[in-house]
Amino acid sequence: MTLAASDPTAHSAYRLGAMALLITVAAILIALGYEHIGGYAPCELCLEQRYAYYAGIPLLFLALVALSAGQARAAAVLFVLVALAFLGNAALGVYHAGVEWQFWPGPAACTGSQQLTNNAGNMLEALQQTNVVRCDEAAWRFAGISFAGWNVVASLLVTLLGIRAAGEALHAR
Repeated sequence: MTLAASDPTAHSAYRLGAMALLITVAAILIALGYEHIGGYAPCELCLEQRYAYYAGIPLLFLALVALSAGQARAAAVLFVLVALAFLGNAALGVYHAGVEWQFWPGPAACTGSQQLTNNAGNMLEALQQTNVVRCDEAAWRFAGISFAGWNVVASLLVTLLGIRAAGEALHAR
């Protein structure tokens, strides 16, 4: 089967958007796999970094549908929204990586500065109920880069793809 020139899958904006969608789906599946199969519990900042993926996947899908329906302007708007979300996500990833490298302090909720109970009778119970995954300790590194660092790489890539896809969608109108 050959693609017609008017087929949206042959359009560069569609290919760029599909590549961004593939990266976002792969990244969140890898994160969930490390959590549920590998046993790496995410910290508070890790969970916050997933929001861009959870929003980006359906938005990218809708952008591809809009392109298929000939709605290039709507697709471009969606691509820009995704790019902005992932640019913010990259910034959050840089912050998280900086916390892991001890460049700056992280949030009190996941860097070990929680308050324990003052009542000695409740201390054992409080300790049993407290399960803090620390944000300032990288659970895993590949090539010296932690999950947060790899999230920065993926987020910047999705940002660039989203901006390029938006430009291509508007250019092809």
